[in-house]
Amino acid sequence: MIDADSSHGPAGTTTVRIARWTPGGCVWCGSTDSVEDFRNEPRCGLCREKEAVIDEAKHFIGMYGLRPLGGTLASEDEEEREYRVTARDAREVLNRIRLEKLPDPAAVRKALRPRAAAAGNTPASTTSGAPTKAPTKKSQAGVTGIDAIELQSRVQKLLGQLTSVDEQISALDGVQGLPARARMKDLERQRTTVLSTLAALEKARRRTN
Repeated sequence: MIDADSSHGPAGTTTVRIARWTPGGCVWCGSTDSVEDFRNEPRCGLCREKEAVIDEAKHFIGMYGLRPLGGTLASEDEEEREYRVTARDAREVLNRIRLEKLPDPAAVRKALRPRAAAAGNTPASTTSGAPTKAPTKKSQAGVTGIDAIELQSRVQKLLGQLTSVDEQISALDGVQGLPARARMKDLERQRTTVLSTLAALEKARRRTN
């Protein structure tokens, strides 16, 4: 579920508003930057970062049984006020970049369907009623060659993504504050996902050899 509400905070950085959602984009703002699943929805890096800030503030508020977020920023101490301010600012950003019309959930689910599902529905033979024949060694070699090229391409893209994530992690090293910590957690999750995918691709590559 999307957590942003209708509250408005102080003006922040200017964000370009994307007019409409397209498959593969963030369901909240439409961006295609670092889109990953978040609460069963495709969300971009910025939205996940702001949602993480709000979640962390909610956890702090709930842990100490404090007044829920929203409305006044009146707090018992500076730490509580910092959580409330950062959560308010995060909501303000989410509300500012929100699409004028959120996408139809059915369209989002359709876009999330694995492409492999469509490929699996392709008939193996164009001849109706003909018995299925085992692939020849030549055809097997051709499939293996195509797979190897595709695997190599995916590996190169993932290595580039890993380099970008590592650079962002290095840039945040030593930076204080809730937004920085939330962004660091998100980057670490991305790094873990990339490494897991690379390991899976390596196993697939060995099977093709």
